[in-house]
Amino acid sequence: MELRFELKELHLKETFSIAYGSYDKRDVLLIQLSHQNCKGYGECVAIDYYQIDLKSFVLKLKEIQSQIETQKIIHPKEFFKFLFNLNLHSFLLSALDCAYWDLFGKLENKSFIELNQLPSENLVESSITISVGDIDKQIQKIQESSWNKFKVKCKGLNKSNIEKLLELNRNIALDSNASFTDEDCLWFQENAEVQKFSYLEQPRPIDQYKVLNKTGFANWMADEDCQNLASLDELIPYYKSVNIKLMKSGGLTPALEMIRKARELNYKIMIGCMTESTVGISAGCILASLVDYADLDGANLISNDYATGNFVENGKIILSRKPGLGIELK
Repeated sequence: MELRFELKELHLKETFSIAYGSYDKRDVLLIQLSHQNCKGYGECVAIDYYQIDLKSFVLKLKEIQSQIETQKIIHPKEFFKFLFNLNLHSFLLSALDCAYWDLFGKLENKSFIELNQLPSENLVESSITISVGDIDKQIQKIQESSWNKFKVKCKGLNKSNIEKLLELNRNIALDSNASFTDEDCLWFQENAEVQKFSYLEQPRPIDQYKVLNKTGFANWMADEDCQNLASLDELIPYYKSVNIKLMKSGGLTPALEMIRKARELNYKIMIGCMTESTVGISAGCILASLVDYADLDGANLISNDYATGNFVENGKIILSRKPGLGIELK
């Protein structure tokens, strides 16, 4: 098996703003695993919130390259055990896990869905994200969009803006990126109107969720608070829903386990994404039959996508049905 990796840059179609900053581009690390003329791909991105340093990931890959390349082709779940013992950051672990699933499926001439006997029908529809901005411009974007589901970013609570969004009578979720106060959260929980929002994502900073009460009117969804299997038990009294992202969880292998456990604990589940190319989005799309919500618009927001595979068109998730994760570079 051969390992290759490359630092690249994703360019946003327009400046994207969230509660803690704005950006026009994202640095990305593309990983390729190859064997017998088959190539598998995975990626991870530099996210300020998580203090990701891709150059340190490159140094780590150079350090472990020989260990990876001397591995025999084994089942991806066994390969994940090998990767897990290398003590990698979850973002890098995810890129390698996804690349190996893609490679293994291509070698076996079977898709990830076939290999895991997953359903491939009744895929949930993805939302598209509306970045922080003037409320009238946000509303205009919603009204002019051909998508049906929206995630509206906000910075803090503006009750007038909330009223305007609810008056649209559209499928809208709110994501404050941890910018709500405790008082804001209590207002949401006690206001029956907020049931019209499909969910309210990550209202408070990490580990400051004790003010939340899942029995209130708000469908609180954990994003940064939900990192791994262990967090699912801890969050039960506070959150109704969880956002599972491959880079947070460490890849497809642990994400499958998180989805299984989240179902057992009666959570609503979203498969989410960050700013990613079709390499990352393809991996997320194949889990869309297992969840209640999808937010897989990452590749739709960039102007220089360098891959093809599973994709999202006006919210509809379209699977390539090709072996592995179906990823090919352009």
